[in-house]
Amino acid sequence: MKKLEIIANQSVEEDLFELLRNRKVGSRYTKIPAVHGAGDSNPKQGDGVWPEENFLLILYCDEVEAAAVRDALRELKSYFPREGIRLFELDATQTV
Repeated sequence: MKKLEIIANQSVEEDLFELLRNRKVGSRYTKIPAVHGAGDSNPKQGDGVWPEENFLLILYCDEVEAAAVRDALRELKSYFPREGIRLFELDATQTV
């Protein structure tokens, strides 16, 4: 089982969900709608200086679905090369 964490600018959220729907993956997720921070792109603080915000999408899935999500993220990044879009992938074990 994989745990995928996608952190991206809110401006690409609709496009990401459309790509996931088209691939029939990512239907079970947790979304944190407003995430502030700084990474490789401009800071996202939701304030007057850095008004943009990110969102965080967390998915637990098998390797086949994880591969499809990775492909969707690569496609999304090709459309928006300057937006902050990151995928973090971990091996996950269900404990209960």
